[in-house]
Amino acid sequence: MTKLRLAIVGAGPAGIYAADILLKAEKKFDVSIDLFEQLPAPYGLVRYGVAPDHPRIKGIITALREVLDAGTVRLFGNVLYGRDITLDDLKKHYNAVIFSTGAISDAPLDIPGIDLEGSYGAAEFVSWFDGHPDVPRTWPLEAKEIAVIGNGNVALDVARMLAKHAEDLLVTEIPDNVHAGLAASPVTDVHVFGRRGPAQVKFTPLELRELGELRDVDMIVHEEDFEYDEASKTAIATNKQVMVIDRVLTQWRGRETGAASRRLHLHWYAKPHEVLGEDGKVTGFRWERTAPDGEGGVTGTGEFREVPIQAIYRAVGYFGSPLDGIPFDEKRGVIPNREGQVLDDNDQPVHGVYATGWIKRGPVGLIGHTKSDAKETIEHLVNGQADWWSPASPSEESIVALLEERGIEFTNLDGWHNLDQHELALGEAVGRTRIKVVPRDEMVAASNKK
Repeated sequence: MTKLRLAIVGAGPAGIYAADILLKAEKKFDVSIDLFEQLPAPYGLVRYGVAPDHPRIKGIITALREVLDAGTVRLFGNVLYGRDITLDDLKKHYNAVIFSTGAISDAPLDIPGIDLEGSYGAAEFVSWFDGHPDVPRTWPLEAKEIAVIGNGNVALDVARMLAKHAEDLLVTEIPDNVHAGLAASPVTDVHVFGRRGPAQVKFTPLELRELGELRDVDMIVHEEDFEYDEASKTAIATNKQVMVIDRVLTQWRGRETGAASRRLHLHWYAKPHEVLGEDGKVTGFRWERTAPDGEGGVTGTGEFREVPIQAIYRAVGYFGSPLDGIPFDEKRGVIPNREGQVLDDNDQPVHGVYATGWIKRGPVGLIGHTKSDAKETIEHLVNGQADWWSPASPSEESIVALLEERGIEFTNLDGWHNLDQHELALGEAVGRTRIKVVPRDEMVAASNKK
């Protein structure tokens, strides 16, 4: 059988699913797969992009772990593409590469004042509270009043983490430094702003319900936002998800408020206009009131409103990052491709190079989309044998020798098991399920402990 030596760069769900699909495909080739991950631990955004109080979503890790633990894929953690290993290296040791590096940067929000001190990207904050090793240990949490711009799941995650009492997070794997930071926060009010109406939100009913379950936090909604136009009424009547969201909001509209120490305000029909500031710091947020246009969209009304805040978070989407030697669409933040086959500047396929996940399609869709994405990419890989590279040194031992020669302190699957057990032990010692290790050097040390 023909030998297929495949490198996958990125060990999140997209990369792991791609490996699993290829291994389960018809045995046209003798397949050998190496996963390269820049972090010492696998699972990508499932570990570092999902709020710690989402145990149901984190259950995805169980499925991903089964793929890795099958022993048919090698993991090389703490290896950064472009620095520790290059495209030329991959061509020398593999027949092809799949990039599944995701989208981890914040999409921009182009309004005046967005660069003031106290203005943050949601992705940065998520990385902090999820214990990402490459962000600072501390986060500036001095604001009493905060705005969150966006109406997707990430916006609600950020709002919930800001409004939730820190002690209620101790049942999760929240790192100690994150708990300490949130416990010291003086926050009283978190405002979430969406450009369109309640019937056009992008978050899920599950995310919304979780907001309403916060202890000692009042949910504040405004009756003027529920004067639905016909398009919104149709969406509520015909879309089960929108129907459930409307039902939850209707319940909140009847709640008594005023007794809680914190408030979470939901504002709709609010188009961001300007972040207000004084002495270089955020002091307020100005938005334009919008109105339904009759077709599910909105139009500006010319009415402007303001709210005092001391911090603002933009949660308007994630954005991919360019990779050395690989074409990149600067406008969309993705690798240009046709069904996973990477394309050059002339829309011609780049031999041996493929993409899957958010770096392929952009930061939209859930795990189901990630699986179908991977399947499509793998089909092109399998059927494109004529475009594969002819590696000069394809042995499995050669890549290990290369990394060792360069002094790369990489981690492997056994190392991840060591780190996993170490985090569980840290939690058990204080009556918690897990405490996530944050510093990279400590992660590597725990992984490679003999």
